[in-house]
Amino acid sequence: MNIKDLCEQGWTIKEIAAGTGFHSAAISKYLKQGPPPGRREAPDSARVMNARCCEKVRSLIEAHPMLLGISVLGCLVAEGFEGGCSTVTRELRRIRGPRFVAADRVSVPIHTDPGEEAQFDFCNLDMWARRWGWDHPLRCFGMIMCWSRDRIWWFTTAEDRHHTFEGVVRFFEHVGGIPAACRTDRMGALGSAQGRRFVLHPPTIAFAAHHGTKITSCKAGDAKRKGKVERPFRQLQATFLPELEAQGIPAGLDEPDHRAVVWLDANVHAAESRVTGARPADRAVVELAFLSPLPADRFDTAYVETRRVHNIVPFISIDGARYSVPPQILGQRVEICRAVGSDRVEIRWAGRLVAAHTLVAGRHVEVWDPAHRHAAQTAAMADRPQRPVLRLVTSSPQPAAQLALGEGFDVEAVDLAQRYPPVIDADEETAP
Repeated sequence: MNIKDLCEQGWTIKEIAAGTGFHSAAISKYLKQGPPPGRREAPDSARVMNARCCEKVRSLIEAHPMLLGISVLGCLVAEGFEGGCSTVTRELRRIRGPRFVAADRVSVPIHTDPGEEAQFDFCNLDMWARRWGWDHPLRCFGMIMCWSRDRIWWFTTAEDRHHTFEGVVRFFEHVGGIPAACRTDRMGALGSAQGRRFVLHPPTIAFAAHHGTKITSCKAGDAKRKGKVERPFRQLQATFLPELEAQGIPAGLDEPDHRAVVWLDANVHAAESRVTGARPADRAVVELAFLSPLPADRFDTAYVETRRVHNIVPFISIDGARYSVPPQILGQRVEICRAVGSDRVEIRWAGRLVAAHTLVAGRHVEVWDPAHRHAAQTAAMADRPQRPVLRLVTSSPQPAAQLALGEGFDVEAVDLAQRYPPVIDADEETAP
């Protein structure tokens, strides 16, 4: 509405104020002095969020649409940005709008007491592995204490039972104790679903009994029950991994593992939680008294299987490649042991270590231990029968005689010494 047009039509100041929502004093001042001056436009050089910073923010959001504002601020500060987080937030909302929308229904946080429960799960990061040019899968194991919010991230290549047990054991060693229960989803590596029931496999029961804890799962369709471990995975992909990529593509799994420890200590464990109002590092000290002690012996999470050695050649096959063993154990049953995340395999026979090899890529590859090769060659030569040696015995030459074969068949006798040269033993020197 044009205020002057309304005034010319006979509207009073109160009626104009009621119709436009402005204060009557503002309407009166506008009619007497005219409209206020327009918005002052500052030059780009005087702006904190100048064109260069806006372009940087836009490029970061195009590469990582869910990147958090605090991560964008860190990238800008590294290039000389002097503004604050609110300035960056306004620019982010202008470019992409709000990151999250309201949920379709309300939820209530689940309260857990100190030492009562920990949650764990895997996050599939194959998309990041392809971006980095890696030729193997990428997974992140996450586990968190529900009360203190103390957590770990461990990067690996699989999410089978052995890797799951290794991740849980590493978390127990990180927090210094064992909670009363460990919750996850209905993982096929740990158990089998029977309708709404979830029955643990015997190795999972043995693992829980070894540590004196309970392995429990969420009900079918209730993945939010373990939201305390799921939500940090959003932070993993929206904050940590983009920052890791911005500093340079990691060369292997050890690099993100090391950086994750440093990043979590600085940005999570030492920062005040918006939910609990305390730092996870401080609450972890309190929660330690409510945890059960670690077992005396570390649970063996290695891959262990039995295999029989070939009955002719001293080899065993692992993933298509053949690895040597001592020839004395041909046809014997051996135990193959490989630690999780290691490329070294150990072979034991009757409880004794007889061979150790580094795993190689590819199929139909033979890996020999020099000692095994020498022992095999020695045994093969000792068991091989000796080849008979032909020796020529010569005498004085005899005059050629005529063969009496009848009329028309008179031929000379064949000189066998000339037709069949002598065979000389290679170990003897030929007479001059």
